[in-house]
Amino acid sequence: MSNIDLHSHVIPPTIIAVMLRDPQRFGMKIAERDGKLYFERRGKLSEMEREFHDIDAKIAAMDRMSIDISALSVAPPTYFYALSPEAGLAASRLSNDGIAQMVAKYPARLRGMATLPMQDPDAAITELERVVKEYKFKAVEMGTSIEGEQLAHPRFRPVLKTIEQLGCFIFTHPYACAAKGGMDDYELFNTVGYPLDSTLMAAHLMASGALDELKTLRIVIPHGGGYVPYQIGRFDRAHKNRPAASVDTQSAPYDLFKRFYFDALTHDPRSTRHLINIAGADHVVIGTDNPFNMGYEDPIAALDATPGLTAAEKAQICGGTASMLLGED
Repeated sequence: MSNIDLHSHVIPPTIIAVMLRDPQRFGMKIAERDGKLYFERRGKLSEMEREFHDIDAKIAAMDRMSIDISALSVAPPTYFYALSPEAGLAASRLSNDGIAQMVAKYPARLRGMATLPMQDPDAAITELERVVKEYKFKAVEMGTSIEGEQLAHPRFRPVLKTIEQLGCFIFTHPYACAAKGGMDDYELFNTVGYPLDSTLMAAHLMASGALDELKTLRIVIPHGGGYVPYQIGRFDRAHKNRPAASVDTQSAPYDLFKRFYFDALTHDPRSTRHLINIAGADHVVIGTDNPFNMGYEDPIAALDATPGLTAAEKAQICGGTASMLLGED
């Protein structure tokens, strides 16, 4: 069984070239100095790790981490949801074409995830259908919210339905804290805000009735699932005892919880053990978050540190669940 990473980021050369040539087009600054690339992150220029744009460097990193197959998704700063619909579609096409070119160079090692211009659901559907037809992508990466609007909002329902109908799954990744306040210091937007964004997304999808309508849609949540696997009991308690929590669905949160998948990027083997216990190994995958420094450098060793991990659980998490999601089992 191959070790498969469903959480690996890139910024393809196709879109980097355009941003270098026309810095104003997508509103994100990229600079080249002494042969190195830099990109704007929170108002400062940061060096861009080669694994973002150099596919040979990505493969080398995979080899170091004992990863056989990686599914490539754009780095969240390049979602470009705040742009006009036209610019957003152009950015998505450039990124998707670039990911497809990366996959084509190493087809045995790489898989592609689409990025979509979610600010324009019609354009998002058009681009999704294109990449599925042309490149056979099996997954879509998108933010846990879209410029402050939850994925459960009815305006995004046609996109989610199309993803479901095409047999793809969604990899949701936070990029901006929908909940505001108290997270400006100490990297709390990352350590608290991003897991909270994932939790709010899942809670809205469950409570709104969206998942009652999208009965077969599969959603992967990174970073160990935010707070969802550790607070699902509280969701269920509220659904039973607080009328406002069940106004739009009679489905129990514990039942809807089975619709989600999670990567094992918890940073604590005891948390990983709980995740496996409550979600099942058949709903857990490897996620490295490469090349961000909040990821794992040795994901297999991190998984091996999980208390009581069985050989069957390891095989399922390292490759079995991801193979199923990718339609390769």
